[in-house]
Amino acid sequence: MNTSRSANRMGLGYHIALCLSILLLFLAQPGHSQQCSSPVLISPLNGAVNVAVDATISWNQVPNIPGYIISLGTSPGATDILNREIVGSATSYKPPLGLPESTLIYVTVSLFDFEGGNIEIACESESFTTAAINEVPGCTQINFPFDGAVDINPSTNIRWQYSPTAIGYRLSLGTNPGGSDILDNLNLGNTLNYDPILDLPPETTIYVRITSYNLVGDSSSCPEFSFTTSEIATLPGCTTLIYPANGATNVPLTPILEWTAVPGATGYRITLGYSPFSAEVLNNVAFPPLNQTGILELEGNQTFFITIVPFNDAGEAIGCQQEVFSTLQGCGPFFDPMTGALVTLNPAINIPNTIASCEDDFPLVYTTSDTADGFRWYQINNNGNESLISSLPSVTFSNPGNYRYEAYNLIPQSGNLECPSSLLFTVQSSGIATITAIDVTEQANGIRIIVQASGPGDYEYAIDDINGPYQNNNTFTNIPYGTHTLYVRDKNGCGIAEEVIVQDLSLEGFPKFFSPNGDGINDYWQYIPPETSGDLTLVSIEIYNRYGQLLVQIDPTTRGWDGTINGGSLPAADYWFKARDNTNQELIGHFSLKR
Repeated sequence: MNTSRSANRMGLGYHIALCLSILLLFLAQPGHSQQCSSPVLISPLNGAVNVAVDATISWNQVPNIPGYIISLGTSPGATDILNREIVGSATSYKPPLGLPESTLIYVTVSLFDFEGGNIEIACESESFTTAAINEVPGCTQINFPFDGAVDINPSTNIRWQYSPTAIGYRLSLGTNPGGSDILDNLNLGNTLNYDPILDLPPETTIYVRITSYNLVGDSSSCPEFSFTTSEIATLPGCTTLIYPANGATNVPLTPILEWTAVPGATGYRITLGYSPFSAEVLNNVAFPPLNQTGILELEGNQTFFITIVPFNDAGEAIGCQQEVFSTLQGCGPFFDPMTGALVTLNPAINIPNTIASCEDDFPLVYTTSDTADGFRWYQINNNGNESLISSLPSVTFSNPGNYRYEAYNLIPQSGNLECPSSLLFTVQSSGIATITAIDVTEQANGIRIIVQASGPGDYEYAIDDINGPYQNNNTFTNIPYGTHTLYVRDKNGCGIAEEVIVQDLSLEGFPKFFSPNGDGINDYWQYIPPETSGDLTLVSIEIYNRYGQLLVQIDPTTRGWDGTINGGSLPAADYWFKARDNTNQELIGHFSLKR
């Protein structure tokens, strides 16, 4: 027997067992449970029937989840068809050997949330039923070695594609076309690969016949494949970590990785990531035949999964195990193994994004209520450069502008580790508002009032009550005709501006229509002061068509408008007016011209 082949198979089994052991270890930790935001089956749909046995199973993506684990079984949560397969970030899975026919299959897609401290979050099962198989399977295709390939290592294994509806395969190998002197129609069951017990003959053309079968019958008239082996070559064995050792904790953040040298290896490929299926740090990077890396810069409080695969001219070592180590705690966040609680050593920041003060209050003294070991306050100039202005909980702002606040805790870890929290914020100057205009427009159920205000503050608005309620919107709708008081309040307490609109700013006195037909009744359209007009003095009235085009300007002291322009009569329609009084208040409304 080829001892290196046997060792490789054992290594692969150890690798699988190690991965499952790591998962089970973390699942046993306290606090690693969480309610699942269950993925929902997209295809097949939950409850679907007559599903093809070669169907692809897909589900919706769950936000902020780095990976998924899928199980298939014949009862809810069962794993008798597929036992907890890690699929990474993919949201679909095609069973490589197909599905059993005429079977109610339960799908359980669990969440793999390693970064959140929960290795597996259990979710509810959904189900579908597969269709019956009523025809023989088609022929399969060889995947490796490729048909016609040359210089294939004699210790290779043979792999082929899944043939839909097949439940097993028989394999023949020979040294001549149609031959079976190496392997004679061996029934391999439902598998897609064959690993010969002994190496294949070197420098020989190998002929391969694969027959797919199911309960209906065998595939027929299938092609024969062939490949040619190379001279005898020995693959390198696997290596193990020396530093940090597998399972080590509190590894420094700038380690040099070291592993055992493998005889015959001409290099090593290293994959290093935050989970068993990722490679954020090193992605299959090839190193020369040394047994250590340069200095790496790693994150604190992070578990790293590493796979080192030796290689030489014959190929890569097979079945090398994944190992694991964890770096120093760092600042977090991390899960306390005693309580399961999420812990972070950075201080919490409670100051607002905007600090506002009245214009007369500068320079402004501000004190944070945050609890921390140290503080830093920076002023940011127009070029984005920072200058330190305080190292105390209190700071003095000499003027408005952009600033950055930093609070930090000191952790006795590899010296004093500083764990900071930071916030960019703005200091604003505020002040009482100036009401620049009040626009009044007629509505079906009263008037609409828009308050225009300017000033350095952040303002809110109220009507008829200085105590509010106040609103951020400067528009009031469906307000009754009459006298009203508008209030504009600075949100930072710098004062309240107010303005009164009296009866003269209602739409009373402006006719709703006129009919210039010469009968002496409503022949002219003009403002008619009501009895409650008080000291109203209109300065001008402008009349517009519905397109906003100015038609005519009339004097409020004349008879008014007769519905003509330059001697020509305008058609019956709706027209708009804009009136302005001696206080520069503006009033807008509309009326109808009837013929």
